[in-house]
Amino acid sequence: MKEQESADNNAAFTGRLRDKLSKTRMRLAGRLNALLSGRTVIDPPFLEDLEEVLFTSDIGVETTEQLIGDLKERLDRKSLERPDQVKAMLQEEMVSLLRVSQDRSLVGPHDTVSQGLQVSMFIGVNGVGKTTTIAKMAHYLQGQGHTVMLAAADTFRAAAIEQLQIWGSRVGAEVIKQKRGADPAAVVFDALAAAQAKNIDRVLIDTAGRLHTKSNLMEELKKIQRIAGQQLPGAPHMVTLVLDGTTGQNAIAQAQEFARSLGVTDIILTKLDGTAKGGVVIGISQRLGIPISFICTGEGLDDFEVFHPREFVEAIFA
Repeated sequence: MKEQESADNNAAFTGRLRDKLSKTRMRLAGRLNALLSGRTVIDPPFLEDLEEVLFTSDIGVETTEQLIGDLKERLDRKSLERPDQVKAMLQEEMVSLLRVSQDRSLVGPHDTVSQGLQVSMFIGVNGVGKTTTIAKMAHYLQGQGHTVMLAAADTFRAAAIEQLQIWGSRVGAEVIKQKRGADPAAVVFDALAAAQAKNIDRVLIDTAGRLHTKSNLMEELKKIQRIAGQQLPGAPHMVTLVLDGTTGQNAIAQAQEFARSLGVTDIILTKLDGTAKGGVVIGISQRLGIPISFICTGEGLDDFEVFHPREFVEAIFA
């Protein structure tokens, strides 16, 4: 029964994604189908055209080169001989690339089995949908039976504090805040103290994402990490990077910088329903080896999906 339930859930996930990722599917699968139509041999011109389709689908240069290299190896081994076999091969290779990063164990607040207070710090540049994503995560965790508290550690913008309060009210999660301009680490200190006193088991920290003071921002985030760890050993248990899927390859550059400075544990990709650049998911996994934990496919609280590599790939090839 459990196996059937899992299969049904995966099928439902794929079906939802197929609709949500229509723009990405059109760019990748639609152009791939057009390329394969009428082709009878895999020759150099075919490989060049295939490389262009992959690269312009925001999969990235390195990932495209790896996929084409794997295809050529199969040609040499005679395990791939006809163009009509290419689509299935690409799907399997993409799933494999995604699974390499997903196989890294996710521990902490995204692991719903974890006991005790778990802390997740959300990072990312302004405009990626970070605060909304935190609300979606809070809603998701509450659905798993957890109690959630939000920490408004983006004290640089008054609007950020207000936005988190609005979302906190909607999902029924208390928001710990201070006035604009306060020390973000002090907000986190207060939030962890309050969570421990009230037996809350999940704290989600919203942080600033301004780009114009990049070095200052990274130091601020590192201070939050230090204070959290002093207040609760091991915290923050997750450092979750929120990336805007519509930015394509620019998302990878952002991820690299945050990962170097802060030790990113996982990635959440937003706005995948409104972009043709969903192929960046594969590029991020191949380049960074950081697992993608969730994807956002709309503005509603329930437009938030646990990421499954095979079902994602099947959705964009369907």
